[in-house]
Amino acid sequence: MKKAVFSLLLLAVGVGSFAQKLDKIKDLEKNKKYEDAKTQIDQYLAVEKNAKEQDAWYTKAKIYNGLAADSSISSKYPTARVDAFDALKKYVSMDEKKQYLQLQIDNYKPVMDIYQGYFKSGAAAYNRGDYKDAYPNFQKCLEAGAYMFDNKWSTVSLDTNVVLYAGISAEKANLKDDAANYYAKLANAKVHGEGMDQIYKWLVVYYADKKDDVNMKKNLGLGKEVYPADGFWESYELDYLREKGDKQALFNKYKEMIAKYPDSSVYRFNYAVELYQEAYKADAAARPANSDELIKEAQENFKKVLEIKPNYAQPNLVLGQISYNQGVDLNAKAKAIKPGAAGKLTPDQIKQKAAIRDEMNKKFDEAVPYFEKVDQILGSQGKLKMDDKSALKDALDLLVTIYDQKGNKDKMKVYEDKFNNVDKQH
Repeated sequence: MKKAVFSLLLLAVGVGSFAQKLDKIKDLEKNKKYEDAKTQIDQYLAVEKNAKEQDAWYTKAKIYNGLAADSSISSKYPTARVDAFDALKKYVSMDEKKQYLQLQIDNYKPVMDIYQGYFKSGAAAYNRGDYKDAYPNFQKCLEAGAYMFDNKWSTVSLDTNVVLYAGISAEKANLKDDAANYYAKLANAKVHGEGMDQIYKWLVVYYADKKDDVNMKKNLGLGKEVYPADGFWESYELDYLREKGDKQALFNKYKEMIAKYPDSSVYRFNYAVELYQEAYKADAAARPANSDELIKEAQENFKKVLEIKPNYAQPNLVLGQISYNQGVDLNAKAKAIKPGAAGKLTPDQIKQKAAIRDEMNKKFDEAVPYFEKVDQILGSQGKLKMDDKSALKDALDLLVTIYDQKGNKDKMKVYEDKFNNVDKQH
């Protein structure tokens, strides 16, 4: 009996000594003697029996947090914050009642130190342009934030600021797939604010480049919902449909935009240009069967653009070009009438050819006022932008050609002189 009591006393003395040793390690941590504390807590937890103590793992988390936060020694312990997080998780897993009393007493400081420590390290790396270092720190910061949320120590399910920096860092580190993952979290949460529209636009282009139409359209829809006044979405849809080669879908989208913005000249002008480009190919055989209908619709839209914006040179230029090209086509048709075997045109051929040439001259006459309007609008200005200068030259050049064709040398000379002086005057 005496022997049994003696054994129990020895056990009590042993437990007390372990507790005293852990208290001494805690004192080292409180006094910020982190390296000594690290050595001793590592030795302490190397003992199998001690490794079952929840308090020891909590102490390790605090010590390793201190190592990571102390700039004078942190470089010697590059994994300190990771080890602190792992120790904290071990502490949590051992608390069957899920009370986490030590964390509550410390007002959750150890886990907040981990979270803030990762953010500060990420921000420092980001500010010095080291995105490959910034990115994993922001990742770990988000992991710590998610851990706090899952354990109900935080009410923040998505720290948009950290997610944004994680995405930017990944993008700048050329990890575009990772960047897309973080940007998508923001887009799905419909974040908004100054500059956030770029997130949606980036995702639209990213998924388009990957030929992922589903996600491209999804993010385009989200962007349009959050930033409805931004013209990017409609413009991108038009570019996308144009690239796809679906002309009917493209034209339908233009009609939708024109109906939505009836007072805007931009969509109507671009639609008219698209119509004409589709309708009029240099090779007549390549023109669609409904070429005439498309050209007529293009003309109607150009004229409506001029109702909205009368002194707009470009629609005048294209309207003139349409009529001029129709005249050129008629000229080619007239030239195609050749003498027969007798070597002379028949009376019917002569008559037919004359009628075609009359129609040609009417088309040239129809084109002249539009080209002259371009000269009136742009020729009266001073220095011109490159596009405007090119438009003026095109209009004057075609006026020279028309009057040469009509045999009006005086008029031809007037516009020839104007053409030659464009670069000097504008």
